[in-house]
Amino acid sequence: MDEQSSAAATKKSGLPKLPASTIWMINFGFLGVQIAFTLQSSQMSRIFQTIGADPNKLGWFFILPPLAGLIVQPIIGYYSDRTWAPKLGGRRLPYLALGTLIAIIVMCLLPNSGSFGFGYASITALVFGAVTVALLDVSSNIAMQPFKMMVGDMVNDDQKSYAYGIQSFLSNGGAVIAAIFPFIFTAFGVANTAEKGVVPQSVVVSFYVGAAILLLTSLLTIFKVHEYDPKTYAKYHGITEEANSTGGNWWSLLKKAPKVFWTVTLVQFFCWISFQYLWTYSAGAIASNVWNTTNATSAGYQAAGNWYGVLAAVQSIAAVVWSYVLAKMPNNHHKLWYSISLALGAAGFISVFFVHTQYILILSFTLVGMAWASMNTYPLTMVTNALSGEHMGTYLGLFNGSICLPQIVASLASFGLFPMLGNAQPNMFLLAGVIMALGAASVGFIKETYKA
Repeated sequence: MDEQSSAAATKKSGLPKLPASTIWMINFGFLGVQIAFTLQSSQMSRIFQTIGADPNKLGWFFILPPLAGLIVQPIIGYYSDRTWAPKLGGRRLPYLALGTLIAIIVMCLLPNSGSFGFGYASITALVFGAVTVALLDVSSNIAMQPFKMMVGDMVNDDQKSYAYGIQSFLSNGGAVIAAIFPFIFTAFGVANTAEKGVVPQSVVVSFYVGAAILLLTSLLTIFKVHEYDPKTYAKYHGITEEANSTGGNWWSLLKKAPKVFWTVTLVQFFCWISFQYLWTYSAGAIASNVWNTTNATSAGYQAAGNWYGVLAAVQSIAAVVWSYVLAKMPNNHHKLWYSISLALGAAGFISVFFVHTQYILILSFTLVGMAWASMNTYPLTMVTNALSGEHMGTYLGLFNGSICLPQIVASLASFGLFPMLGNAQPNMFLLAGVIMALGAASVGFIKETYKA
């Protein structure tokens, strides 16, 4: 805050210590939102290649989700900073309800992209799939942002690492559940193959069940969490009640952002490029290296798609365990363990290029999960510790650009890089590993602060 607003600010009493049960409820709906995101990220490549997308053009489909997040999350942050609707839940919760409703509808449409008689590789089928993916990501972003903001709004600095740790645990727990759904449903006899151009029922049913879980978990957070009213919020954060209802110009906020906002953004740039290539090329790379097929309609390719789901679950389980390890590390060692985790992830990415045995890939994705744990824990902790309560939602929405922009860059670059690397999906993992290693090195530029 500047001197004038600081002088006018309410006397700060500090955020109170919250019961563990309240912190769990603030985050609980994140479980369902992450199931939606994981189904999208782990099955999107499979769905589009099944309905006839050219692997060299997958980047067009994967550019839509981060583009949606880049636009939507700052808007949700800006308007939720200015919202107070107690009959609808408060400041952030009305947006959670809206996003959940739209996401549930779209989750029932996306896996059916090939089931409406559009035809294999038809423009109509691909456009329908692209539009539903964009809508799913918009709605999931609307639903996800409130959880990040409520931790910033309601949790004090001493409990913040714990709160984001719980969020990481639920996030990765949801990822495990979503990732293994197709594998489990196949084991119970749900068809894992279908006629050419049609997405298998194992994937369709996974999306239906994921939508139901999203509804239940979001409702639990909506009915159990009570946000601070504007007067209480201002008192706890040491700002005026008007601070969040005036100003908030995005460009002005970015110019005043603490240095750690930008140095963490640099690290994020490398990390999220790597993960964009993982989501885009995993199913194809595994099918090529392990099942020796590039035919997206083959049983081998669909088996590879299921196995990638298992590996995504392995990644998430590793992230849960590694998050617990990271939580035990002292605050002054954040940078060290952030860098170590990303370096281990880089080794995991590179190993996928060399591995031709499906079970050895478990080790590869375990290492990737360690990087994922640090990416879910350290960036938000570092940034929110450096911010005051003014325009918290807008700042976190803008910080989401450090996730979305790298994915957009990665997708656009893939149109040149994929052919340059021999049109081979495993080769993209070698590139992703090198980029992740740059992220590990760039952690050295971060200098943590604890006030805006």
